[in-house]
Amino acid sequence: MDEVRNGIPAPRLRDAVWRKSSRSGARGNCVEIANLPGGVAAIRNSRNPSGPALVYTRDQLDGFLTGTKHGESEELQS
Repeated sequence: MDEVRNGIPAPRLRDAVWRKSSRSGARGNCVEIANLPGGVAAIRNSRNPSGPALVYTRDQLDGFLTGTKHGESEELQS
């Protein structure tokens, strides 16, 4: 696999198995995630599967999800 970094074109992640929530709508405006070797995960926009993928460690994703569940992203809302 190529070097994995943020903003990597998703097609370069050849072995990635992309999945999205079963709660996603039929419009195709979903976030997809793929587990990658080395304990990292890639995230992409399902509307642009050839676009960039953002890569995070599991700890970073867990921290983000925990924070959003506790309202830590409220300052982003305007």
